[in-house]
Amino acid sequence: MSSESVGGILGAIVAAVVLAVAVVFGPIGQYGKPPRPAKVESAPAPAAPAAPVPRGPIIREVPNQ
Repeated sequence: MSSESVGGILGAIVAAVVLAVAVVFGPIGQYGKPPRPAKVESAPAPAAPAAPVPRGPIIREVPNQ
């Protein structure tokens, strides 16, 4: 075997090891990591009841003229 083919094989092995380490410790997956706790959001406080809207005058009867 020539030194170029040995270097190519060793380079492929090193690349495979580096890729495996990047997958295990990187953001791609969580292999070997405990699951993160779910974020609990508190319920929003109930809104205070708004004051009733003032209404216009009520006309009960329209006189005929």
